[in-house]
Amino acid sequence: MRHLLIAGLICLLTLPVTAQERRPSHCIAVADAAPGIQYLHRASWTNPVPQYSVRLHYIAHASFLLQTRGGLSAVTDFTGYIGNTALIPDIVTMNHAHETHWTANPDPAIAHILPGWGETHGAGIDHYLDLGEILVRNVSTDIRSQFGGREDNGNSIFVFEVEGLCIGHLGHLHHEPNDEQYAALGRLDVVMVPVDGGYTMELPAMIRVVQRLKSSIVIPMHWFSGYSLEVFLDGIAETFAVDRRATSDIEVSLATLPPRPTVVVLRPSWLRDPE
Repeated sequence: MRHLLIAGLICLLTLPVTAQERRPSHCIAVADAAPGIQYLHRASWTNPVPQYSVRLHYIAHASFLLQTRGGLSAVTDFTGYIGNTALIPDIVTMNHAHETHWTANPDPAIAHILPGWGETHGAGIDHYLDLGEILVRNVSTDIRSQFGGREDNGNSIFVFEVEGLCIGHLGHLHHEPNDEQYAALGRLDVVMVPVDGGYTMELPAMIRVVQRLKSSIVIPMHWFSGYSLEVFLDGIAETFAVDRRATSDIEVSLATLPPRPTVVVLRPSWLRDPE
């Protein structure tokens, strides 16, 4: 009987994981890091995604490509153009604070188009897209409107739960989230943060948001010159390590999160299919 039990366990451990399965995430609980492990790997967006990992490619501005090992792909703040590629993402998210964060004419071949705002002014929107391997949800926040006004629930922070990781994209965030919004976000292992210093939020306020989120990996985005990026890095360097990279892609897994919260600077580049 003992031999049968051992054989059964071995079979379970060696069964292939399909794209329809999702490792449970811990967005609402604090995750333990794995100290001492090298956590980020150089990769190309055209390579297969390793087991238990997620790949992020910084495309441009606030657009990132997220790829799963089962072959699903998502693009954040989708503008309709991601580069010289035939890739059609499975999922796109959009915010409409500025035209550089959305498109009115997304390709109808995209299966799941998720706007971050509601059909009527201030109504907001709720997304909970479960594709098995990946779950996409959102938390609504407010944005400034024209002439000094405010549009309630006009922006969405999108959260991608995949491979046990919680990956957040702050979109065009215009204010510090309140306690209820922080609670709805939960623990984000990776967060993409706008650091322009004005179009979204002043940098001291954005740094407070990052410090409260306590994410293991912070990826700056929405920077128009090196100046605002450097101011952000200087302001957060006391509490976060800084890892500057010459690449656009990283691969992240639960087992390889850094022991100290780290800002990872990626270089944006459009997608290009291999020739």
